[in-house]
Amino acid sequence: MADTVNAADGALSRVVLASNNAGKLREFAALLGAAGIELVPQGALNVPEAEEPHPTFVENALAKARHAAKLTGLPALADDSGLCVRALHGAPGVHSARYAQLAGGEKSDAANNALLVERLNAHADRRAYYYCVLALVRHADDPEPLIAEGRWHGEVLDAPRGDNGFGYDPYFFIPELGATAAQLDPAVKNASSHRAIALRQLLARLTEDA
Repeated sequence: MADTVNAADGALSRVVLASNNAGKLREFAALLGAAGIELVPQGALNVPEAEEPHPTFVENALAKARHAAKLTGLPALADDSGLCVRALHGAPGVHSARYAQLAGGEKSDAANNALLVERLNAHADRRAYYYCVLALVRHADDPEPLIAEGRWHGEVLDAPRGDNGFGYDPYFFIPELGATAAQLDPAVKNASSHRAIALRQLLARLTEDA
């Protein structure tokens, strides 16, 4: 794995991203590129998606990271993230990507958002937060995976705003920014989001361990 490590300081330089989500790849590549880490999507290495059977974000993230590391021999980074809505007892949560599908609908952002708005119709409390757990393993059997987490607080709107982002972003309004996640410039989102918060934690850990 010599090509994955900077010989001068031991820092990771090439990591496989255990995801095929184009939106996540853009966000992670922008954030990690500034730290000198090349991110390779697992699809480019013919790695199939791992199953995510677990009830918690951290277990799913670890399963995905170990799966990608085992099949590539590279250090691997995975996230498990989703939208947690207080009035819905934390749903969609770990099922955010398949929220509508699990209710008998199609697997799409549009269907997920429509179901979310429908289920919130009877609730005045629209508070929610995006949650992200990152798991980085240096190899498939790494006994000390690096774990980081981030929360991004906001509220759910009834109608979409903005054309950027993906997932629930057009409906996720951040009061202090006066905009939805889909209205933000990518640079602003990359500095504020749940993934940005988690990545800053992760990069700090990597610096400590270097």
